[in-house]
Amino acid sequence: MASGQSTSPVVISAESLTSRAPETFPIDNTVPSRGDVTWLTLFSSSTTPTNSLTAGLATCPPGTGHLCAHRHEQAEIYYVTEGRGIMTIDGTENQVGPGSAVFVPGNAEHGIRNVGEGELKWFYVFGADRFEDVVYRFS
Repeated sequence: MASGQSTSPVVISAESLTSRAPETFPIDNTVPSRGDVTWLTLFSSSTTPTNSLTAGLATCPPGTGHLCAHRHEQAEIYYVTEGRGIMTIDGTENQVGPGSAVFVPGNAEHGIRNVGEGELKWFYVFGADRFEDVVYRFS
């Protein structure tokens, strides 16, 4: 569905979400690690009849959890729902925890690491029709 086309409301049941397997970066021993993180894409025009936004839930496990520094064209919003972390944006470290909201401008270098005892979880949103349109460029 192209951006700008008319869409209808979409509601995804909790049962449908819990039946989905989490996603992660493909294992490729020829490139450096991209992090220890999984995500569940909630809305993306490639999987839902939606447009304009892509959103999901990401999780970093305790101890090793992190998403390496990267950039992408699209601006992004994080809303932390659980855990404690350090989010670095363009070299500046910021402590985040439940209720923290973060706006990352397009092409800003950013990454996050779990510094808490439990999982670090956040809701993310991109201004993109499809998750596949977000091209991660790792530092």
